Amino acid sequence: MAKVSPVSIKYMIYAEFKADGPLEKPDVIGAIFGQTEGLLGNELEMRELQKEGKIGRIEVDLEIVDGKSVGTIKVPTALDKSETTLIGAALETIDRVGPTEAKVSVSKIEDVRGGKRDFILNRAKELLEGLGEGNMSTAMSKTLKEESRISKIQEYGDEKLPAGDLSGDEIIVVEGRADVVNLLKNRVNNVIGMNGTKLPAEIRKLGEKKEITLFIDGDRGGKLIAKNVIQNAKVAYVAVAPDGKEVEELEGKEILMSLRKKLTLEEFMRKERMEMRREESGKKETNDINPEKAKEKIREGYECSLKGTKKIALFNENFEIMRQVGAKEAIKSINYSKENISAIAIDGTATNALIEACEQKDIAFLGATNFSSASSSKVKLISL
Repeated sequence: MAKVSPVSIKYMIYAEFKADGPLEKPDVIGAIFGQTEGLLGNELEMRELQKEGKIGRIEVDLEIVDGKSVGTIKVPTALDKSETTLIGAALETIDRVGPTEAKVSVSKIEDVRGGKRDFILNRAKELLEGLGEGNMSTAMSKTLKEESRISKIQEYGDEKLPAGDLSGDEIIVVEGRADVVNLLKNRVNNVIGMNGTKLPAEIRKLGEKKEITLFIDGDRGGKLIAKNVIQNAKVAYVAVAPDGKEVEELEGKEILMSLRKKLTLEEFMRKERMEMRREESGKKETNDINPEKAKEKIREGYECSLKGTKKIALFNENFEIMRQVGAKEAIKSINYSKENISAIAIDGTATNALIEACEQKDIAFLGATNFSSASSSKVKLISL
């Protein structure tokens, strides 16, 4: 009789059984072969499958409890997934073992190869700890290296903050666990997360002993977090992700570039004050301008440069066209623009989304050939 090699086993069927009387293991195995005979056709006859080495040695564990037999059955197979499930279902048709009534139910079917892959990956992580990084280029090796670094994440303090190696004198503070994971994955180990926007007491204490670099997202939310942390903890530097990006989504080069461009606390605060004054100045100039004159200049820009292009024009504080962008890029260009935009003109229909984007950026005027909605807006709508 052929035997199934442990190497070729794909799946393991686990089943439980109960019988009303005392049994021996041969009784159970005999019932398996006898009562499944002819159920699935010649190709899936269990005796033949075992002879061909497609089913391995069936193992039975049983015990007698209060005169009744209970136990488990394990059936290793080298069949494919669908054939293995048919064998499992066939086991559940067994209703008698020896002289007593019995019930068999399959508890699970396990992919043995999946367990081997997990073992390989975990063991490889251990081996990698004591081995310098070599020339591994496959997807599996890349995953291995990243997961090996991520596995170094720890919980710090009573608040169980996600953190890397904080043994040095300098640490990087980020918003959440996902940010910590991304930095560890990209070899930045001296990092700790706040687990939200509220500043934990543990980080305030760390600021008294270590030099803190606050690493924030490149959006308005990041600036709000920076304001809270700076007011409540001792911060030495502030690093900012590229405009519109979050720390958790940055590539390795972007992380290193942002950290290299970090500003001292004084430089960051000075920059924030300048941007605030610039925004207030731009709003004041826009509010003070004659609306009729603004409409005239926007319509003039549309007629001279925009009409027929199906594009969108961005106007500066003097209502001169700074640049034109495609309709699909309009909202992104508005949201991420560092320039002071006073007006937008579109050679087409202004959607609700475009109007909302103008409101959020405090853009005073929006000109279009048509408007998808006539709903009230603080943006002055101009028909072109």
